[in-house]
Amino acid sequence: MRDPYSVLGVAKNASEGDIKKAFRKLAKKYHPDQNKDDPTAQKRFSEANQAYEIVGDKEKRAKFDRGEIDAEGKPRFHAGGFDGFTGYEDFGAAGGARGTRSGAGGGGSFDDILNDIFGSFGSGRTRAGPGASAGGGGFGGARAKAPPKTQGANADITARVTLEDIVNSGKTQVTLPSGKTVNVTLPKGVVDGEKIRLKGQGYPGDNGGPAGDALVEVRFKPHKLFEVKGSDLHLDLPLTLYEAVLGAKVRTPTLSGAVNLTVPANASSGKTMRLKGKGLPTKTGGHGDLLVKLQIVMPPHGDDELDTLMKAWKEITPYRARGPEFD
Repeated sequence: MRDPYSVLGVAKNASEGDIKKAFRKLAKKYHPDQNKDDPTAQKRFSEANQAYEIVGDKEKRAKFDRGEIDAEGKPRFHAGGFDGFTGYEDFGAAGGARGTRSGAGGGGSFDDILNDIFGSFGSGRTRAGPGASAGGGGFGGARAKAPPKTQGANADITARVTLEDIVNSGKTQVTLPSGKTVNVTLPKGVVDGEKIRLKGQGYPGDNGGPAGDALVEVRFKPHKLFEVKGSDLHLDLPLTLYEAVLGAKVRTPTLSGAVNLTVPANASSGKTMRLKGKGLPTKTGGHGDLLVKLQIVMPPHGDDELDTLMKAWKEITPYRARGPEFD
């Protein structure tokens, strides 16, 4: 197994977020479902999984950085004895003292016996070393503890959803740590920042332990027209001067399709009109409203006729646009 940092392509001082991001990228690229005929990709996927099991776990990463475990998560043997080694117990009364360099009965070096023990790690039993007796005395009688099953880490996933997805399909796509892409149903009345828990869809556990959960955080994509306020939507609707004066039916976009909004004659800029049920879904099963704010837009260029009309109108029909609080 190669160095897990180099497998993931990150520096040793990389943040947890950078490590997680690198793993996701590799898992998605080399997942067996997408590379069924490429054994090299499957090998890279397995390497990435193994690497993330080490440096994606705070405790294991610290042990690896201190040299206590190797790239496969196995304890390292140090020359002075079993430093930090807890995978075995009860080496038997006939075994030599810790640090002894000769094997029991002179049938092999201590390192050979250790290599034999490490070679059977995880098998549930140990093979007898060269100098061990058939009766289980000496180092050959050692028994390995089964490594504990631990639950995998949760995966934090951000799902950026459009307002159209919320109203029309009610679903969004997310890519899981396994590399698989799935459709996630959005809850009724989902709000920006809400989290959805997908049981058992996080990172795999160690030694056959259960996977963690995937926590999908919903984030609304900014919309070019609509502003979200609770379950209501707000829209600024530009009007020509003559539409505001004479009244008109104005094509107005909504998330479920455009409608013709009836603007009354003599409408002021800033007037707000309500389209019932054209907002976002609510938790009670209904929909919020679309609040349309009228905005009068003057012609892009000056117009002599309009100037003449306004001067005459000012003389004939003057009126106040501002209240006394502006005096």
